[in-house]
Amino acid sequence: MSRNRTITLLSVGHACVDIYQGAVASLVPFFVAERAYNYAAVSGIVLAASVLSSVAQPVFGVLTDRWAMPWLLPVSTILGGLGIALSGLSGSYVLTLVFVAVSGVGVAAYHPESARVARLVSEGSHSAMGWFSVGGNIGFAAAPLMVTPLATPGGLRLSPLLVLPALAGSVLCLPVLRALQKTTAFGGSNTAVAVGADDKASFVKLSLAVVFRSIVFVGLSTFISLYARQRTGGGMASGTAALFVLYVGGVLGSVLGGSLANRWDRVTVARWSYLLTIAAVAGTVFVPGPAFYVFVALTSAGLYVPFSLHVTLGQDYLPTRVGTASGVMLGLTVSIGGLVSPLIGSMADATSLRTALAPLILMPALSWLLFRTLPEPAAPKPVAMARQTRDGTDAERSPAHDLS
Repeated sequence: MSRNRTITLLSVGHACVDIYQGAVASLVPFFVAERAYNYAAVSGIVLAASVLSSVAQPVFGVLTDRWAMPWLLPVSTILGGLGIALSGLSGSYVLTLVFVAVSGVGVAAYHPESARVARLVSEGSHSAMGWFSVGGNIGFAAAPLMVTPLATPGGLRLSPLLVLPALAGSVLCLPVLRALQKTTAFGGSNTAVAVGADDKASFVKLSLAVVFRSIVFVGLSTFISLYARQRTGGGMASGTAALFVLYVGGVLGSVLGGSLANRWDRVTVARWSYLLTIAAVAGTVFVPGPAFYVFVALTSAGLYVPFSLHVTLGQDYLPTRVGTASGVMLGLTVSIGGLVSPLIGSMADATSLRTALAPLILMPALSWLLFRTLPEPAAPKPVAMARQTRDGTDAERSPAHDLS
């Protein structure tokens, strides 16, 4: 199967998984309306989806560095959808937390292995990894469009229907798995990605920058639907629109990030993105009326231009542990923000939502400062490897043997 087709299938599968990360925030207004949860309670739900991912994604990353586990792609997709599908059935707050946490584990299991496969298939291409990330952005953006039309007329009791994208995504993984098996059997590609030395110090700095980005993105994701109604004076639709804009801007941002990284180095692109995001977040917090949506869109694009670049930078800083790097980068994007969200919610209950969101303006500034200290790592290069053909003659060995 061609590289473009494989990346396309992986991107669509990525969308079918990340729709459940977006679904948690999309369900927040309905948990408030039907179950009278306060800000702190709904923050706890976001925390439940995030806290296990903060531990599980790096763990799965370590495992995928030791053993190839492509079967995780369909299994984790189903698990992510099943947890969200069950979250609306019980009025118990504890059970809701459990079901959302189950979904978080599924999402955590998916990302390191899928990112590892995407990196090998793309052979280090920034644009290809950008398109892979776009799938996740589309999933986030589709979440409010899926949840709101379903839950508005029928309520949370219709949440089992939310499992449908997971079923579709698991089926789409199968052609990729079959292609990987055939590549293993017949030798496949004759190139691999060259492995260099680990730069742990830069990886730690990058991880901290991603932590600050996570706080902004998850904090806004959790409360933007409720905040939009205050800033624009609209109803439920205005909140859904704000969440959609926050997520859909990531599609443009990820594609733009990959393209810009082909012209300038990734560190420079990320640095300028975070600098522009400072003003965008300030506008989101303080500007009322229709202009509010413009700043939400700018915030989304600014946060997502460096998104796929974080993953490839992390992989290049830790080239001997690509799965671990992927797990940390993709896990931190949601997990740390989820840990901070209850603090934002508690502050909002004590003061106001605007006051609680104002500190988020500082976060992209901290990411910008960290990126000023980061070097641009050497890009991975294709290398040939010797292998033994089925008839015993020497040929080039394919890295696809490591895929399945």
